[in-house]
Amino acid sequence: MSKSLESKKKEVADIKGLLAESQLALVIDYQGLSVADISDLRNRLREQGGSCKVTKNTLMSKAIEGDATWEPMNEFLSGSSAFILADAENLGGTVKAYQAFLKDRKKSECRGGVMEGKALTKEEVKALADLPTKEELIGQIAGSINAITAKIARSINEVPSSLARAVDAVKSQQEEAA
Repeated sequence: MSKSLESKKKEVADIKGLLAESQLALVIDYQGLSVADISDLRNRLREQGGSCKVTKNTLMSKAIEGDATWEPMNEFLSGSSAFILADAENLGGTVKAYQAFLKDRKKSECRGGVMEGKALTKEEVKALADLPTKEELIGQIAGSINAITAKIARSINEVPSSLARAVDAVKSQQEEAA
């Protein structure tokens, strides 16, 4: 049974809302995926702050019409499409979750994506998965800061220690001379 015009307009508005909150959209071919597979993908994405939207290409096309940020997605709209959306905070984690799903299921294929108004190829999407997540970057920065402060602390502690050794050496020389 086809959807009414009102429900289609509501879905287009919902899609526009999701896209407004997103920084990245991946277009995947979900043909051959079962309901359980899609549910598994959605759960993995949700854990990483992403989402998966299954909708008709015509409705997505209407939602991105006139929006320069998302219009490059038109080249990927063919066949059965699902859309993975991620905000700026969760880009890496969302793409990694999808890559892990692909590795486990091998039933889906990424056609490409759109980020900041630029169409991304499959290879560029895979490169996004290789980038460290925000948490990993924070950890790396914290580790670097910690290493610097540890070096400074050792250097500061070394000054009195070397002074004490020098005084002790002078004292030993004076005792031997006496």
